[in-house]
Amino acid sequence: MGVCLGNSGAQEVTVTPTSNIQHPSRASITMTDALDPANASKATLKLENTEKRDALIAIEKKYQQFWAENHVFETDAPTVDEDPTSDPDTLRERYPKFFGCMAYPYMNGTLHAGHSFSLSKIEFQTGYARMQGKRALFPLGFHCTGMPIKACADKLKREVELFGMNFENCPEEDDAPKEPPPPSNAVAKEDVTKFAAKKGKAAAKAIKVRWQFQIMLAISIPLEEIHKFADPHHWLGYFPPLCRRDCNSLGLRIDWRRSLITTDVNPYYDAFVRWQMNRLRQLGKIKYGERYTIYSPKDSQPCMDHDRSDGEGVGPQEYTSIKIKVLEWTKEAKAEIEDKLPEGANVYMVAATLRPETMYGQTCCFVGPTITYGIYQVSTTDFYLCTERAARNMAYQKIFPEEGKYPCVANLLGKTLVGSLVKAPLSVHTSGVHVLPMDTVLATKGTGVVTSVPSDSPDDYATVVDLAKKADYYGIKKEWAELEIPPIIKTPSYGDKTAEFLVKKLKINSPKDAKQLAEAKELSYKEGFYQGIMLVGNFAGEKVETAKPKVRAQLFESGEAFAYAEPEGAVMSRSGDPCIVALLDQWYLDYGEQEWRTQTETFLKDRLNSYHEETKNGLMANLGWLNQWACARSFGLGSRLPWDTQFLVESLSDSTIYMAYYTIAHYLHRTIDGKEPGLAELSADQMADEVWDYIFCQRELSQEVVEKYDLPLDWLKKMRREFEYFYPLDVNISGKDLIQNHLTFFLYIHVAIFPPKYWPNGIRANGHLMLNGEKMSKSTGNFLTLSETVNKFGADAARIAFADAGDSVEDANFEEKVANAAILRLYTLKEWCEEIVKEAEAGKLRTGPKDTFWDQVFENEVNELVEATKKHYDGTSYKLALKTGYYEFQAARDTYREVTGSIGMHKDLVLDWIKKQALMINPIAPHWAEYVWQELLEQPTTIQNELFPTASAPISPVLTAARNYVQNVASNVTSTEAAQLKKKAKGKGISYDPKKPKQLTIYVALNYPSWQEKYIDLVREAFDNVTLSINDKELNGKVAKMGEMKRAMPFVQGLKKRLATEPPEAVFERRLAFDEVDTLKQIIPTLKRTTGCKNVSVVVVNEGGKTGKNVDGEVVENLPPLAEGADPGNPRFELTNIE
Repeated sequence: MGVCLGNSGAQEVTVTPTSNIQHPSRASITMTDALDPANASKATLKLENTEKRDALIAIEKKYQQFWAENHVFETDAPTVDEDPTSDPDTLRERYPKFFGCMAYPYMNGTLHAGHSFSLSKIEFQTGYARMQGKRALFPLGFHCTGMPIKACADKLKREVELFGMNFENCPEEDDAPKEPPPPSNAVAKEDVTKFAAKKGKAAAKAIKVRWQFQIMLAISIPLEEIHKFADPHHWLGYFPPLCRRDCNSLGLRIDWRRSLITTDVNPYYDAFVRWQMNRLRQLGKIKYGERYTIYSPKDSQPCMDHDRSDGEGVGPQEYTSIKIKVLEWTKEAKAEIEDKLPEGANVYMVAATLRPETMYGQTCCFVGPTITYGIYQVSTTDFYLCTERAARNMAYQKIFPEEGKYPCVANLLGKTLVGSLVKAPLSVHTSGVHVLPMDTVLATKGTGVVTSVPSDSPDDYATVVDLAKKADYYGIKKEWAELEIPPIIKTPSYGDKTAEFLVKKLKINSPKDAKQLAEAKELSYKEGFYQGIMLVGNFAGEKVETAKPKVRAQLFESGEAFAYAEPEGAVMSRSGDPCIVALLDQWYLDYGEQEWRTQTETFLKDRLNSYHEETKNGLMANLGWLNQWACARSFGLGSRLPWDTQFLVESLSDSTIYMAYYTIAHYLHRTIDGKEPGLAELSADQMADEVWDYIFCQRELSQEVVEKYDLPLDWLKKMRREFEYFYPLDVNISGKDLIQNHLTFFLYIHVAIFPPKYWPNGIRANGHLMLNGEKMSKSTGNFLTLSETVNKFGADAARIAFADAGDSVEDANFEEKVANAAILRLYTLKEWCEEIVKEAEAGKLRTGPKDTFWDQVFENEVNELVEATKKHYDGTSYKLALKTGYYEFQAARDTYREVTGSIGMHKDLVLDWIKKQALMINPIAPHWAEYVWQELLEQPTTIQNELFPTASAPISPVLTAARNYVQNVASNVTSTEAAQLKKKAKGKGISYDPKKPKQLTIYVALNYPSWQEKYIDLVREAFDNVTLSINDKELNGKVAKMGEMKRAMPFVQGLKKRLATEPPEAVFERRLAFDEVDTLKQIIPTLKRTTGCKNVSVVVVNEGGKTGKNVDGEVVENLPPLAEGADPGNPRFELTNIE
């Protein structure tokens, strides 16, 4: 049901059905029960004991109200009073800005978790931009243009007429007429260079319902209200408020003053769209002419992407239709057509091909034995033989005399045609070829007639070989399949018999080897088209790509072929009509025009930030094949084409530069439908084309226009200043499925209308959202609306799960367990912060100098994590920002709290940690951050206006190295003890009894053994000072040649590990960045507590490893053999019992 520019499918609304209503019939009730909205999420996580969640939600509601009442997220350009400069570049330099948006969602339902994921990307980016000191603008409008709402409303109108206002007369399921299922859209791509999203709307829909009112019930519309939706304008007033409610419940930083609904319901937006279309026409970008377009005969108008229930992204595929004249019928066919054709009639089997240049090599003609073919009259003497589906397409392409009519005089089963003699145009076999059977011919693709060129088509070659082998089985004469296969194209890789070469190379044994044949077909086509040379015909010696259009033109001129087109995949309109391709005179945007395309491609390649290379590649591929696009339709909702008002502007064509409208929307209207004028008190009638030109295109207004429309220049100057400050758009975010239309159109139209400095800065496409690792699906119960998500987990926990879901263009995963765990973590952290603040106020925390080892290490780690998190936010890597700025930040706190157990945490450090935690998590979890900021830290202003934290001091490599060393020591001690316990569990002897008092001895070496010198030199040689990396392959080879791999490799690995965190000079100069012995002395109390050892001693090992000294300077002799293995930064450990 749903279409949306933000993330495919706006399908859910969470309105509680009421009781005391008149119910439909028993069958309808059964269907209604099956479509209970609760079933859509029945397989998702069920929560119990929600007290903590409810406490967090109460905080969220409080601060959502605070933000709204204080207009926190309403962002304006600096006024003239703030800065009198009129230069936008200077103004942006003094007052940095950020402007981003998500492709606005379609309003035939409320938002689901997939929309929320796209929204989260712009939301996090906006929140961080505010913390960079930028004036950050995030608006959101509501898309209502096109067929979806109108088609649904019309269905409801009909159902009300049939069944009553509350559908009480709905028939039993068995009594209702059965509707054929929509055709599958799973067809092979004709052109591998075309970009297409791999998931469409149809793939996401599994619930099959018969009536529109049942769909409305399934999305929680109360039964007694459904009849109101028979008026399409009721949708426009119903769903946008629910969308706004749900966005607010998630805490989104949206400036709602700038919101809007599309269509002529909003006269201001209507004027904006009419201006846009006028300007595109004046620029020569909109043209009128005959072109192929996807068309719905039932609706009598083009069926564009957003008018479809299935087949989004499918376009027309044009073929060369070869007229293969029947010379001699089989007896069976002749009997079938007897008395049905006039004397002397010409019957042509019509074969659609993409390779007219290969027609010289025709050796037969294929039909599907079980396919029913029709013979259709095109003139008094000429008839075409093809499938009914193909004839239906032709009937709207001026091939038949009367549009929409394709008179059928006879029907034949394909097997009756096998053996007929036909004349194949251009074939070297001039006396004719025979019709042969081919089981893989499809009635749903092409005309059902396939011309055979076994020299260059692997499918054809495999089939004729198989037919010749099994002639008796197929009921044919062997010689029909053994006509000479002439060479017609020569290629450098495969010679002049490409098909035969590839069939043998890929070991294809049968026409049923579909996978290998598909590979062979692709190889054959690419090699033949780009590298092939014609060997026969009028264009022999020419390259295939040059000769192909010439051969086609020759066939057209001789009357032996004509142009034919059909949808490249199945398309179903929202009115339930299988669509065809029509040749229409219509208004279209001339996408693909060479100069316009080149300009857009250059901009995309050189200037646009696509965030991911896959997005840029997809856009570039789409620019490469996108062609003329119908921009007008007759039916639906929208704005009228200003110069031809019988037409409406197509839904994707009015949705390309609305971002510019956002910048001034609040000046125009206070309500989304434009009924209440905005700040400028302008009427929609005053918004003439010249006014839009003045605001957006730097064109000045003539005095005549000012007087004609009574224009307030002071307000128009403010509007232009607002636009010029916020434009260009910094990022447009959407699901990756919109690369193939909206995002490409967005680039094209910006390039056409605006000066280059206002072309967008970025496009970010994200993947589809899975739920708990599975595709979101109502039929399996694995589905969540945005409202359900927030109600279940609360806003901040849900936002954390969205951040954790992923940042790439690949499909992301919203994991409910992550959201549920976030509830506990947020609540526990809130309580801990409350406790710490109370202890600080009560004077229970340590004060004075922050000079202990652990104070210094903790403060340094906090600074490291602040810098790392800033880097991740800068790179829009929110999963990593969450990792360093939330999880690892708390882990650092946990370590500090543990190691300072005996002396306590320092007040200043721990309060600073709380402050920085609130600031760093604010872009992702703003409600929790606001609570801590205002209620615990008692800050006077909202955290939404605070800057991102900075490091309190330069990061110390010494302290970083010391911390890493300590972590390694603690880990190695634990591993040593675990290994001993494991040996004991297996009944092996160990050096101590873990149940008795024990001590830990740490053996430390201050100098490297002399044998290690040569390996340090090898590592130094392999280390790249620029990339800070090592050529492992080269290094390992050299180490192996030394003959001491057993002891050398652990040492080398230790050096490499140090190089990852320490300055290279410190590593290669054979010194640690910190005092190892002093560091160990600092952590002895911690080691005693964590290991349970009574004593912990540190022994400095002398050269040779036999003797050493403890930290008090006492000589220790007869050291154990393991002491010899100690290296600087790599101590050894021994656990023993105390006597």
